[in-house]
Amino acid sequence: MPHDARSLRGPAAVLMSVLALPAMGQTGQSLVQLAKNPFADLTNLQFFFDDYLGLSPGNQTSQAVTFQPLIPFSVSPAFSIITRTVLPLIDQPGAAPGEGRTRGVGDTQFSAFLSPTRSGSLVWAVGPVFQLPTATNDALGQGKWGAGPTAGVQWSGTQWTFGALINNIWSFAGTAGRPAVNQMQLEPEVNYAFKSNPNRYLSYSPTITTNWEASGSERWTVPVSLGIGQLFTVGHQSINLQATAYYNVVAPAGAGNWTLELLVQLLYPK
Repeated sequence: MPHDARSLRGPAAVLMSVLALPAMGQTGQSLVQLAKNPFADLTNLQFFFDDYLGLSPGNQTSQAVTFQPLIPFSVSPAFSIITRTVLPLIDQPGAAPGEGRTRGVGDTQFSAFLSPTRSGSLVWAVGPVFQLPTATNDALGQGKWGAGPTAGVQWSGTQWTFGALINNIWSFAGTAGRPAVNQMQLEPEVNYAFKSNPNRYLSYSPTITTNWEASGSERWTVPVSLGIGQLFTVGHQSINLQATAYYNVVAPAGAGNWTLELLVQLLYPK
């Protein structure tokens, strides 16, 4: 069986599992909204499993497992700081025909958002973002220390939530001879909870990236996406499970078109 076909079987099975999960009941509705709120006042451990399809050379695949904890800290009665760490483990093909695959840790991003205490349907947050050159191989990272601003906003209704996160990172130190970093990342998100099952939802959550150091068609990666998720419990543990497909409308040469993603999110309300 072709490798791409094998890659599709796992996410398809996960999607069917998500659809088959039972509802938690009405008491879980506020929790599923918190699960989709990056500034929520709960500890939130996320694991992303991604398959990137159709990469050059030779229509190959790449995989990544990304650990992304979001941890809130109260700094005053009026404000909290929410930390967000993004640590990827990557398995990718060689850049030229005949080269072996490279496996290891990628660069780490760390953000610290200052956000007012949640008291309504609209929340916002601002802070710094840092990039750490933690990649275990040159092919897996940029080799630069970087920093910049980050901000986000989200509105939550009964069934709909709308939000976005944005940051821009500039390099200021790192390995000599590696290209400078000046990159933007925008993460819009729209979620719709089903009225008949408020713990099941549809999600639109592409990640748009811009490499300002590049030019023309090499500068932008612009995907569209559609995901379905379900909140459920195992014992006393609340878990959010989401399966998403992304298609790159615009992407640099060789980047591939499709990404299949599974999110496993462990929630720890206070």
